[in-house]
Amino acid sequence: MKAAYLKMHTAIFLWGFTGLLGKLIQLNEGVLVWYRLLISSAAIFLILLYRKSLPKLNYRQLRQISGIGIIVMLHWVMFYASIKLASISVAMICLSSIALFTSIIEPIVNKEKFDYLEILFSAAAMIGISTIYASDTGASLGIIFGVISALLSAIFSTLNRNIASKHGSLTISLVELTSGMIFLTLLFPLYFFIQPTEKLIPDFQDWMYLLILSLVCTVLTWILSLQALRKVSAYTMGLALNLEPVYGIALAVLFAGEAKILNWGFLSGALIILITVTAHTFYKFYKTRKIKSTELF
Repeated sequence: MKAAYLKMHTAIFLWGFTGLLGKLIQLNEGVLVWYRLLISSAAIFLILLYRKSLPKLNYRQLRQISGIGIIVMLHWVMFYASIKLASISVAMICLSSIALFTSIIEPIVNKEKFDYLEILFSAAAMIGISTIYASDTGASLGIIFGVISALLSAIFSTLNRNIASKHGSLTISLVELTSGMIFLTLLFPLYFFIQPTEKLIPDFQDWMYLLILSLVCTVLTWILSLQALRKVSAYTMGLALNLEPVYGIALAVLFAGEAKILNWGFLSGALIILITVTAHTFYKFYKTRKIKSTELF
């Protein structure tokens, strides 16, 4: 069990590096994400090829998973756009609202009743984000992209849960990453028209950061989190994930010089969001236990 907890926290700590690496890589968000998709999908393809377990999907399954992959790609583009336009800290704190967005998205997708207390949690998180928004109007566009990134993450997480039991995780990851890369490639003419960029080929330093981002912070963390989930509960993982923005912001302060942007408005908004997310996680745990105990009787 100790090994499982170590793997879980190692994965979450490494996820915290994604923001810092996004800041350090001197490519715009679209090109950065394209390389991340390329390297990660190639690595997973080689793993499946070695295991002789390449996916065999029909057209309907391929279309469904590919659609989710496009959402994943858009989520990453928005996340790194938030970093480029504002800061790592802003992007990470916006990302911490994923669970709260999920509480609204899940009932819509699964055609279930809304839990109005969860909607109240979401409203409280929006107050926190609004507080950060008001504290630094120069970061307003980055905050908007960060919130959209969190919303997209909530959508693809909900959709992934609905197909997770039907296909292997590596199969899902390979199809999603590959489809995201293909769709982004098709979007590039329009993307470069809106967002011109002179740098398309990474330099040596960018390649090093991209390899770390793709192989360590994407592929390795997926393997570690999957192994951890065999021993720890999904609730424990969800609660521990609240540490990701904490790690991300700490790394931004230590290595990206972002201490100067952490004014009282940012800290107040971040505190509201973190308290809300933690309270929501405990509420979900209590709610799940209550449902299970009711089913027993």
